[in-house]
Amino acid sequence: MADDGEEFEFEYTKVTKTTRTINQRRLSQRQESEDKAPEPKFRTLYGRDPKEFENVDVEKLLGQLTADELAQLSEEVDPDDNLLPPSQRCKDQTSKSATGPLNRKQLLTFLTKFAQEQEDWPELKPFQSGVKRGKIFEPKEQETTNSSDEKIILDLDDGTEEALDDASEADLVDLAGILGLHSMLNQDQFHNSILNKGQRLGTDKFESIVKAPVPRKLPFEPDNITDPEATAKQVIANDPNLTELNWNNIKFVPRETFKKMFAGLKQNTHLKTLHLSNTGLTDGPAEVLVEALKENTTLRTISLESNYLSGPMLRTLIQALLVQQRVLEFRACNQRPIVMGNRIEMEIAKAVEQNKTLLRLGLCFDVPCARQKVTDHIQNNNDNIRLKRIGSYEG
Repeated sequence: MADDGEEFEFEYTKVTKTTRTINQRRLSQRQESEDKAPEPKFRTLYGRDPKEFENVDVEKLLGQLTADELAQLSEEVDPDDNLLPPSQRCKDQTSKSATGPLNRKQLLTFLTKFAQEQEDWPELKPFQSGVKRGKIFEPKEQETTNSSDEKIILDLDDGTEEALDDASEADLVDLAGILGLHSMLNQDQFHNSILNKGQRLGTDKFESIVKAPVPRKLPFEPDNITDPEATAKQVIANDPNLTELNWNNIKFVPRETFKKMFAGLKQNTHLKTLHLSNTGLTDGPAEVLVEALKENTTLRTISLESNYLSGPMLRTLIQALLVQQRVLEFRACNQRPIVMGNRIEMEIAKAVEQNKTLLRLGLCFDVPCARQKVTDHIQNNNDNIRLKRIGSYEG
């Protein structure tokens, strides 16, 4: 089959009754090879020169054929010739009439029964139980050398050799740890050697077994006893003693309490740190926080981790920081919608690039471009503060 319009020639060679070999060659290559190759002895087709068939009228010849001859000729058509219609390339050779619609179950039953009734192919050697055929695999013999017989020759000074002869096994374990021979020591022996703690009794041997240390039982952290209603009233009243508000891990905080506290942030001038991690905060009360961030000028740290804020709400909160640009740290990881999306993350990165005061941002980005932009800009903000501090020292 030729897609570039070049001519091809097919040479048919009958191998068996049911198989046929098709050798495809380009006419241009054939002509070149014929020019170089010697003239063949037999150059005839059915006893005639092939050039005589070039001007034969094919339509006239087809008109002289009978129906049986045309049917036989159609079976000889090359199925890979894309110049023929599919009806001629894939001719239906079924002579039986249809017995009805396709019944898949009945067809599978017939094929299974037909396969079981077929005789097995004759084998050259009949199967015999317990008889191994072919060459049996035999692994190559490997030369085994006794490692204990090998001697290691070290060029040591006289004093060093005498010290090693008189050293105990505990001293040798310490020496192996100092030299960094990890494969000869376990973890406890190596750390005791590096920290110069001395080997414990029973572990000063090279064949000692490492045992996992028993973990210490730490007490559970106490529950957060902060009263949300009382502290919300302090925020609304602008209490000067309240500079840090921690509602972390307080479950079932009412939505109205969130809204009242966020509304009080608009006029609050003393609160600097706001922790609201794992409090069940959603987008509804967070809309009031967006308006508060646009007016508050004292907040420096905001933590909203492990809540139920959506990607668009996180984007809106970070964009709200651009109005005053006073917040230094904003954390909002581990929200319920894990994936924010490419568009949301790029918009957050664009908002962060416009913020000149943000020094730390706690968000997980899936888009590498957004993550790189945020990292570079926050690094630039930290570098600017460092340069100002150095300049003030020099002045």
